[in-house]
Amino acid sequence: MLRTILFILLSCAISVAVANDQRAQTKQQIAQTAKEIAEIKKQLSKIQQEKSAAEQALRKTETEIGQLEQQIKALQQQEKETQQELHELQQQQKKFAAARQEQQKLIAIQARAAYQSGQKEPFRLLLNQQQPEQFSRNLTYYQYIGQARQKQINEFNTTLQQLTHVSEQITKQQSVLAEQRSQLAQQQESLQALRKQRQQRVAAITEQQRKESRSLQARQADQAELNKVLKTIEDTLARQAREAAQAEQRRQQRLAEQQRQAEQTQMGTVPFSKTSKAVHAPIVSTAATHSGGAFKNLRGKLPWPVNGRLIAHFGSPRGDSRTKWDGVLISAPAGTQVRAIHSGRVVFADWLRGAGLLVIVDHGGGYMSLYGHNQSLLSKPGDQVQAGQAISTVGNTGGRDDSALYFAIREKGQPTDPARWSRR
Repeated sequence: MLRTILFILLSCAISVAVANDQRAQTKQQIAQTAKEIAEIKKQLSKIQQEKSAAEQALRKTETEIGQLEQQIKALQQQEKETQQELHELQQQQKKFAAARQEQQKLIAIQARAAYQSGQKEPFRLLLNQQQPEQFSRNLTYYQYIGQARQKQINEFNTTLQQLTHVSEQITKQQSVLAEQRSQLAQQQESLQALRKQRQQRVAAITEQQRKESRSLQARQADQAELNKVLKTIEDTLARQAREAAQAEQRRQQRLAEQQRQAEQTQMGTVPFSKTSKAVHAPIVSTAATHSGGAFKNLRGKLPWPVNGRLIAHFGSPRGDSRTKWDGVLISAPAGTQVRAIHSGRVVFADWLRGAGLLVIVDHGGGYMSLYGHNQSLLSKPGDQVQAGQAISTVGNTGGRDDSALYFAIREKGQPTDPARWSRR
C-alpha cells in the first residue's frame, strides 16, 4: 500500500513539474503576445495618422474639384449667354450685309444714271436758258441728288466698318471662350488625376488598416486562448496540489499506523505478521525512462520528426516585421506520420489558436518538444511515448494553406533552435 502511495506522489510531483514548465511557457507566450498587440496598436495609430492626412488631402482636392465644377457651370452659363450674343451679332451681321447689298444696288443705279447724263445737266440748263424759271429748282434737285448719293456712300462705308468690328468681336469672343474651356479642361483633368491618386492612397492605407486590425484581432484572440490554457494549467496544478496533499496525509496516516503496529509488536501486544513488511519505494527519474539517455545529452543527435523540406528557419520573420519563428516549419505531404524525437510524456494534445492541432511532449529536465498544424492526433495527454513513435499526422490546421509541420523545442520554457538538436 505504501509503495502505491509513493508512486502516486511521485507521479503527482512529475505532473506538477510538467505543469509548472507548461505554465511558465504559456506565461511567456502571453507576454510575447501582449508585446505584439502593443506594437500592432502603435502601428495602427501611425496608420490612422497617415490615413487622416491622406483623407485631408483628398478632401482638399475634392473641394477644389467642386469649386472647379462651379466655375465650369459658370463658364457654361457664360458660354450660353455669349452664344446668344454671338447669335444677335450674327443676325446684326446679316442685316448689315443685306444693307450693304441694298446700298451697293442704289449706288450702282445712281452711278449709271450719272454716267448716262454725263454729269453735265446743270451746265446745259445754265447755257440753254430754255426755262429760266425752272433753273433754280432743277439745280437744287441735282444738289439734293448729289448729297443723297454722298450720304449713301458714307453709310455704306460705315456699314462696312461695323461689319468688320462685329466680325472682330465674334472672333475675339470665340477665342476667349475657347481659351477658358481649354484651361478649365486642363485644370479639371489635373484635379481628377490628383483625386484618383489620393483615393488610391486612402484605399491602400484603409486596406493596411484592415490588415493590421485583423492581425490585432488575431493576436488578441491568441492571447485569450493562451489565458484560457494558462487557467486550465493553473486549475490542474491546484487540483494536483490538493491530491498530493491528500495523498501525503494518507501516507502520514499509514506511517503512523505502521509505527503504532511496530511499537505494539515490540511490546508483544500484536503478533508478528508475515504480511507486514517494510516498504522501500525506489525513486526513479523520468529521464531514466528516456531511450538513448537524458535529453540534454543528445544535442545534434536527435532525429527529425518527419522527412521534408525546411521552409521556415528558427528566428526568421513570420510574414511581418514584428514576429519571428520560435521553431521551424517543415513541408511534408498531408497525412504523413509525425514521430516523437525522444521518449517522454504527452502533456498537451488539443487545438490551439495559431498552431492548430498541437502535441506537446515533456522529455524531462525542463525539455519539451512541440508539434503543430497536425491533421490528426494519435496521442492524448498522459500517454508515455517512445522515440520514433507516431504521435500525430501532418496537416494544415491553424490557418495554413498548405500542409506542413510546426516543430519546436523548449528548454526550461525558452525557445531553442531545433536544427541544433537534430541530426543533419
